[in-house]
Amino acid sequence: MSATMSSLLYLVSGVLFILALRGLSSPETARRGNRFGMAGMLIAVTTTLALPQVESYGLIVLAIAIGGGIGTVLALRIQMTALPQLVAAFHSLVGLAACFVATAAYFNPEAYGIGARGAISMGSLIEMGLGLAIGAITFTGSIIAFGKLQGIVSGKPVTFTGQHMLNLVIGLGLLAAIAMLVMTNDDALFWAIFAAALVLGILIIIPIGGADMPVVVSMLNSYSGWAACGIGFTLGNPLLIITGALVGASGAILSYIMCKGMNRSFFNVILGGFGGDDAVAAASSSDGDKTVKQGSAEDAAFIMENADSVVIVPGYGMAVAQAQHALREMGDMLKARGVTVRYAIHPVAGRMPGHMNVLLAEANVPYEDVLELEEINRDFAQTDVAFVIGANDVTNPAAKTDPSSPIYGMPILDVELAKTVLFIKRSMASGYAGVQNDVFFRDNTMMLFGDAKKMCEEVVQSLD
Repeated sequence: MSATMSSLLYLVSGVLFILALRGLSSPETARRGNRFGMAGMLIAVTTTLALPQVESYGLIVLAIAIGGGIGTVLALRIQMTALPQLVAAFHSLVGLAACFVATAAYFNPEAYGIGARGAISMGSLIEMGLGLAIGAITFTGSIIAFGKLQGIVSGKPVTFTGQHMLNLVIGLGLLAAIAMLVMTNDDALFWAIFAAALVLGILIIIPIGGADMPVVVSMLNSYSGWAACGIGFTLGNPLLIITGALVGASGAILSYIMCKGMNRSFFNVILGGFGGDDAVAAASSSDGDKTVKQGSAEDAAFIMENADSVVIVPGYGMAVAQAQHALREMGDMLKARGVTVRYAIHPVAGRMPGHMNVLLAEANVPYEDVLELEEINRDFAQTDVAFVIGANDVTNPAAKTDPSSPIYGMPILDVELAKTVLFIKRSMASGYAGVQNDVFFRDNTMMLFGDAKKMCEEVVQSLD
């Protein structure tokens, strides 16, 4: 294949990736966006395999078969509740791949046309050093994020004295080591960059609490993109540069949107601890003498079928119970009775950006019924029933009223303003941020204790 043809096909692939991102910006066009992305990737891989530089297809085919097999098994077996940690795991693989390519290019530069051993061009060494560092940070950071989401590692912040200063010293040391690598081509510096970046990836993520994990997943997505972009320069591959830049920029923009949704700065998320032991202790000590009003599925069905409007607020509890299909059936039955039913989505509900939107789309909830926080929040005061299904932190009024709360300042869904709040939870345990929710104890709140899916199914039976 000629260089002109490969460049043209890479350009087509890049355009398809841009269209894919545009499509994925809305649940209504997400399927089309996925198709554009798959078509773009097919063109990209096929074009790369047709390049004259490819000398042997045996190992390539073997790698594709192994990777494709693993991906197929995961796609068929993974539960939606595990999707956030799967995404984090995928990010770690992108970072590790960037490290492998940087290592191969450094120790065999002739194969990449960037010089000879000990005499690699300055530009290539800069690109290689940055790609190696970002890739290593992404790798270990994503593993820690995976561990926190999976419950292998505690979701609480891990902090120690001098932590931020240590991170700063390692970060500056990385930049200095890259500069020295460019000047000396020293193998020891290459491995020092790799080792320091691995440590920095761990140190960056461990102080971040569970409630900030959606931002962390988005941030690591951005890191993986920039790592790929840096390696694209090393390989001289324009499509890898374009794709990496798209992923890096879109991940950074999404991280900004997520931080804005939490009313927190990006550096506040990275440098702060969200949902630590103090919050848990404060919540457990201050609510011991409060009582809640408990109800049943029959009570909930009666209240909702006699309401004019119901706003459903899904959270991670819905994902854990896989209750989205029963919830949609409940919503359809209420609509058949003339009740206006809408769904309210908080930007950081769940464990990753768009988590709730994906679950509701999976259950074929009409897109026009799903509204973001800014669109729905002003309507809660005129809503008869707010039906909260496993969404704790994003409905907690402490974010508005308690300056000592770790979630203070985060915009929330104002469910407490509805005439009646029906709140499904397994128990009175605090949310992922470790903060108790005062809505539980309000006079207009009825707690529905139990599995979210089972509770929704019982409501459906009562409405039938």
